Amino acid sequence: MTERDVHLPVAAQPSVDSLVEYAQTAEAGGYDCAWLPETWGRDAVTVLTSIAERTDEIDLGSSIVNTYSRSPALLGQTAATLQEVSDGRFRLGLGPSGPVVIENWHGIEYGNPLKRTRETVDIVRAVLSGEPVEYDGDYFSLSGFRLRCEVPDPSPPVEVTGMGPKAVELAGRFADGWHGIMLTPEGVSDRIEDIERGADLGDRDPDDVQVTIGVTCCALEDADRARDLARQHTAFYIGGMGTFYRDALERQGYDEAPEIHDAWQAGDRERALELVDEAILDDLCAAGTPAEVREQVERYEAVDGIDAVAVSFPREADEADVTQTMDVLAPAESVH
Repeated sequence: MTERDVHLPVAAQPSVDSLVEYAQTAEAGGYDCAWLPETWGRDAVTVLTSIAERTDEIDLGSSIVNTYSRSPALLGQTAATLQEVSDGRFRLGLGPSGPVVIENWHGIEYGNPLKRTRETVDIVRAVLSGEPVEYDGDYFSLSGFRLRCEVPDPSPPVEVTGMGPKAVELAGRFADGWHGIMLTPEGVSDRIEDIERGADLGDRDPDDVQVTIGVTCCALEDADRARDLARQHTAFYIGGMGTFYRDALERQGYDEAPEIHDAWQAGDRERALELVDEAILDDLCAAGTPAEVREQVERYEAVDGIDAVAVSFPREADEADVTQTMDVLAPAESVH
């Protein structure tokens, strides 16, 4: 049975407590994992620690922390510590992010993101083993580091994100899981083929790679508001978050993706929103009435090879929108 996770809201929240409360609501609703993205608000590690201490059963994960702003050794230490404070419920989600974030926010050259991610995963696993880390790669050379605390048992899974065929293939070769977003159900099937090809190259069983697909969801009685929020979110990601989402959409056959991107970059937000038409919304998001959204999410859950659908929310959704959507899609009977 396909698991149902939740991506905690990416938009700025009034407090750490508000994010903890969302995670508690997700736990009460029977969601399998609460994922916390690290964007332009609070850092993920501190918030996840607070969530770990105030929840009991739900898995917790970073989706994603980037592979540039923290060293691989520190990421390994962080994963071990969060596994300890969560009593074995932590999942480490890593990814290279993009040059908009890495170069503009962190002031670091973007370089070869796939190679850097691969080396980061290797080093994190070496750290988590508890053995001395001796590593000589293209990006990182380490010698003598060793985890000076109890080795986590079980070791937390190390999962990665990626958009293009090569990135997803590499996930199939070396990661414990892969996270995808901005994909149609048909687009997911194409990427799962990349996972299978990578697993074959790595002499692995593709079933050992947990496939988690994030879907932007907004389930409201006011269906027009739900779709407007999803449309704004989609246009922002295609137009304002670098070229990865634009390219991913174009690979899936949407020739208008470059035009959406260019309109947003030119400041013509109205045109960008107009180009995110009803068909794109229906294909990429689950937005509308509660009944419509349940049906749209089930389309993803029916795709062979998806292990979990992560319910995510439009960036402009308010607390009532998030809570309503989380309740509508909760695997267990809602507490609200």
